[in-house]
Amino acid sequence: MSKTPYFTKETVERPWYVVDLEGEVFGRACTRIAALLIGKNRPEYTPGQDCGGFVVVLNADKIKVTGTKLANKHYYNHSGYPGGIRHRTLGERLEKQPEELIRSAVKGMLPHNKIGARLITKLKVYSGSDHPHKAQNPTVLSAEQFAAL
Repeated sequence: MSKTPYFTKETVERPWYVVDLEGEVFGRACTRIAALLIGKNRPEYTPGQDCGGFVVVLNADKIKVTGTKLANKHYYNHSGYPGGIRHRTLGERLEKQPEELIRSAVKGMLPHNKIGARLITKLKVYSGSDHPHKAQNPTVLSAEQFAAL
């Protein structure tokens, strides 16, 4: 009987992926990014191990949102002081901090434990089409390859 191969942190390869979000739908793109970070696209995927790759996201400010969510979806935070509740719409967040919007959406789709905390550090989000990770020779995923995930 053959044994199921079980990898360790040292034996797994961590590929780098580049994803261009220009014209992509916000939620669908974030779920695919989360799957790449978790490693669900790889044959050696193991739920209890960090086997995903690094993901570089470009053009975060050019993402598409369907419906009326730009004006009607609100994000709330509270300062901790009386009367300290603040809210911003999705459109305001997309205009002022598109990188943080993508990062927080993907973080909510990752496991809420130590592995998820490690996975979110492998996400690199940029507003423009340029990134400083060219030395890692990342695999550029076309729109068709990204949609097939």
